[in-house]
Order: sequence, then C-alpha cells, then structure tokens
Amino acid sequence: MKSETSIRRSASDISINIDAVCSLIAETQLPSGEIPWCDGQKTDPWDHVEAAMGLSIGGYVSQARRAFEWSARMQLEDGCWYSAYRQGVPQDRTRDANLSSYIAVGLFHYYLITADVDFIKRMWPTVSAAIDFALRLQTPEGEIHWAISPEGQVDPMALLTGSSSIYMSLKSALAIAKILGRPAPKWENALIKLGNAIRQKPHLFNIAKSRYSMYWFYPILAGVLTGADAQKRIDRYWAKYMIEDRGVRCVSDEPWVTIAETSELVIALAAMGNRALAEIIFSWIADRRYEDGSYWCGFTFPDMIIWPEDKITWTNAVALMAADAIYNLTPAGQLFSHEFWKSFDYKGIFVEKRPSSILS
Repeated sequence: MKSETSIRRSASDISINIDAVCSLIAETQLPSGEIPWCDGQKTDPWDHVEAAMGLSIGGYVSQARRAFEWSARMQLEDGCWYSAYRQGVPQDRTRDANLSSYIAVGLFHYYLITADVDFIKRMWPTVSAAIDFALRLQTPEGEIHWAISPEGQVDPMALLTGSSSIYMSLKSALAIAKILGRPAPKWENALIKLGNAIRQKPHLFNIAKSRYSMYWFYPILAGVLTGADAQKRIDRYWAKYMIEDRGVRCVSDEPWVTIAETSELVIALAAMGNRALAEIIFSWIADRRYEDGSYWCGFTFPDMIIWPEDKITWTNAVALMAADAIYNLTPAGQLFSHEFWKSFDYKGIFVEKRPSSILS
C-alpha cells in the first residue's frame, strides 16, 4: 500500500477525506465486483466504471480490478452491457452506446495510476468489443445513435452529452491501442467524424436534453471543445446552470445542486487549464458531506435540504476525480487535461487543425 500512503500525504491539505470516499465505494461493492449506486440499488455500466476510477485514485487497486473483471464477465456477445443490473440480474435491457464504451476511460485511467500493462492487455478484448459496439451505431454524418431498445430496435436519437462521452472513450481506447501496439484506423476515422459532428453539426443532437447541465460542459470535459471555443461555451451558459457559492444545477429549471455535476464542471475547468476557478468551485462543495466524510448526492436551494439522502458511489468517486484534476494526487489527474492529450498525440487526431466550433 505504499502508493496509497503517498497519495494521502499529497492530499493532506485539501478538504476531502479519501479514506471515507473509497471506503464507502469498497463497502458498497458486491463480492462479484459489481458496484451499485448505493446499497440495494441498481448498477449501470457507466457509473460502475466511474466508481472503480475512484477506487483506483485512493489506492484500492485490487477492488478496482475486480470491478473491471465483473464488467468483462458481464459483457454481452455484441460488446455492450445492459443499461441496468441488480446483483448481476438485468433490470433494463436497453443497450446504450455511451454506457458501454466508457470502460475504455476507466481502464486508461487505471493504467495511468498503476502502469499495469498486463491488466490492460488482458482487458483489451473487452475494450475493443465495447468500442466496436458503439461505432456500429455511428451514422455517416458522424453522430452516434444512443441505444438499441430491449426489442432490438436502434433509437435514431443522438445525444450531445453521450456522444461527447463516447469521444472521450474513443480517445482512451486509442491511447490503450497505442500502448499495446495495436493499430486502429477505423477508430481514428470514427473519432474525427464524431468530433466534427459535435463541433460543426449541433442540429444532429437532441436539443431537449439541453436542460441538463452536462449538455453545457461535457464537450469541454471530453476535449471536443478546447481553447477559445471551450471558454466561449463556459461563458455562454454560466448563468443558466451555475448557482454562485453553491454549485451546478443538475437541471437548469430546477432548484437542485448536485455534487457530481459540480465536480464534473471542476474537471472540465481544470482540463482547460483554469485551475484557479476550478479550485474555487470545488471549495463550494467541500463541506457538503456526511459525518463519515462521504459526499451528499445533492441539495436544494435556498432551503438547503439534502436530497436524496443516499450515499452514492459514483458521486463520491467523481468528487475524488475532481480533487485529483486540481491537485494532481495521482498520474491520472491529467486524464481530462487538454494539454495532456496534445502530449499523448495519436497521429495528430487529438490536435488536428480545425475551424472554430459552431457549437461553442
């Protein structure tokens, strides 16, 4: 546990209890490796991976590996996962492209912390199949249809948030491919097409989802928008989603601030290089915790009612990821950094010259 000790020394001056966060996740994890939202609740593939990333940051490496191994065992023949499970039993048989492809981000994150090439090599078939599943839902225009229904029908809707997350998953999968020496030209072309669709063709994406704050910052979080385009988007929607001195609304028209969305905005700001603002916003949620040190899910304003009262695994994980993005607690703190992806260039596709984004 040497690495765990060094992480905690580095974190000694910040307002986050890493032991409390990781203990909550580890205690909620089932013997199978599955990590539900909280005790007795569902597991979805994306949040399961997010929770595993929190474990990796805290030095709970064996628990993180068990989570990824659960994913490998539960993967369907077509490379995806169902959208929800409860103790390994499918609860929602929708097959979601974003939920399925996110395992690439989790495994690249794990690699940055552990440098465990053998494990990502062993997990390569899982990552490869998951990415291929998502890309089978990509259209010639570049956007990705979000899911296949339980009845087997492709839903022709594309979501900006989900497609941005898939963009991050594709980048991570290409990074793993580079480490393992496995050429992936189809993935390279798919990434370019997807990035162009998000930046230049916003009409392809369902605008109804713009109520959700993730619609605002996910193109930045994933590195689709960078530089001036990213700053324009932050400025354009700040007043719509931000409650000063509180945090980020989950939904623009509801009086509800969530720790997860606030933490993800912190990561997006840090990714742009604006760590000073990221640190200020992170400080707004620093004390939104239970007595055991774990984070609330969210709270209403102005009355400050904690809602819901569940201790959510992935919410706590992303709060830890936000701290890592600001304070570089681990080598994975740079995972979302736009500058990092320039240094980890993959044949120029992460830093290609392109016109200013229409989306911003």
